[in-house]
This record gives sequence, C-alpha cells and structure tokens, in this order.
Amino acid sequence: MARRPAPPQYEAVTEGVRIRVRTRFLHDESEPGRSRYMWSYTVDVENESDRTWTIARRHWRIVDSVGRMLAVDGEGVVGQTPTLGPGERFNYSSGTPLATPSGLMSGTYDLVGENGEEMVAVIPTFSLDSPYDTSLPS
Repeated sequence: MARRPAPPQYEAVTEGVRIRVRTRFLHDESEPGRSRYMWSYTVDVENESDRTWTIARRHWRIVDSVGRMLAVDGEGVVGQTPTLGPGERFNYSSGTPLATPSGLMSGTYDLVGENGEEMVAVIPTFSLDSPYDTSLPS
C-alpha cells in the first residue's frame, strides 16, 4: 500500500521566534458538490530568543483561489494567550473552510514581552491544496 507523502511544512523566523505550519486536507469534512473544502492546520511556535513573549493577538488573511479574502483577527490563539520563555514552544491545531478547492493563508501574531515591548511575528504563507484543484501551474 502506498504511503501518502508527509504534508509540506512552512516556516518563518522573526527575531528568534520560529513559527512552523503544517496543513492537511480533510476529505471527510469536505463536500465538493456544495463548494465546501475543509483543511486543518497545526501551528508550532518556538521561542529561540532570550526573551519571554506572550501571544496577545492573531491576524489571519485567508484567500481562496478566485481571490476572495477573509480577515480573521482576535485575541490569542485557540482561546489562549500562551507565554513562552526562552526555549519553550507551544503548538495548536485549528481549521478553515474554503468555497474553492485551494487557497492561501498568511498572518501575524502580536507578541508582548515581559517588559511591555511589542513585536509582530510573521506566520509563513501556506498553501491550502486539495485533490479537487485541477488547475495547472503556469
């Protein structure tokens, strides 16, 4: 039996805060006949800096394959505002639906340091690709 390839991993580092994202298309939760395509994504935030940071806010931009954009902004992540000391990491999973078989997500986290300093950490742009996307790259 053939094994499915591991999902791609996307990564960005901002001032010692490493953010990795993996995606997975959810066949069982998708309904292509109703233009509903569902993905899960797992985010791993690792603090490689020498400062302590709290994830205060998130800002997502979700764009489907016809260019429709949805902005999602809010406090923390998955109902939490995790604090990461040097060498600590936090990961979580979430999901998003699209009305098209592919799209892109990107975003940032607003981080607040223990002394009140602020930093914007880049979440890498990542692709949401389903087997239903029949377009070919140019």
